Amino acid sequence: MTTLYYTPGSCALAVRIALEEAQLPYRLERVDFASAQQRSSDYLAINPKGRVPALVTPEGVLTETPALLAYVAQTCPRAQLAPVTPFGLARMQELNSYLASTVHVAHAHRLRASRWADDPEAIAAMQRKVSANMSDCFAYLETHYLQDCWVLGEQFTVSDAYLFTVATWLKNDGVDIAQFPRMQAHHQRMLARPAVQRAMA
Repeated sequence: MTTLYYTPGSCALAVRIALEEAQLPYRLERVDFASAQQRSSDYLAINPKGRVPALVTPEGVLTETPALLAYVAQTCPRAQLAPVTPFGLARMQELNSYLASTVHVAHAHRLRASRWADDPEAIAAMQRKVSANMSDCFAYLETHYLQDCWVLGEQFTVSDAYLFTVATWLKNDGVDIAQFPRMQAHHQRMLARPAVQRAMA
């Protein structure tokens, strides 16, 4: 049985949506960040990075959201959660990499700026930039993706689950999603999907 280690509000939601879309059997294990469970010896034995998500599969443990999303898509090809052409697949990985390496990092400066600096003034300066940086990221996504119903075109993919999850952070980052009409419409389409509703329940 596949097991997803998650904490509410994290990018693990994207993986849970993908699992629901693929209709793969899985179980959930919540990692309690409030009690620093992610740094416990038990959890570090599963994911030495001390982060979520982590996916325990029959073949072993996987970490990093783009890798988990690709695994789910390839494990269940009948669900058609990833493009099949080399260019389409690369485009999906391009977007997922951007969400992981740029957008998520911009967001993380609000709650975890101490990863990058010790000086309180430097931390405060980074936190003040979060809203502007997230706005810039989503302006880019609004312009260069979402030219159709889904983020990569007509086909729903795991990238839609990932983008939706990251977009749920906008409000707390001080960004109004309404300034991005395509993004807002995408968000509403996602909320209407049964798999998303099950994942968020």
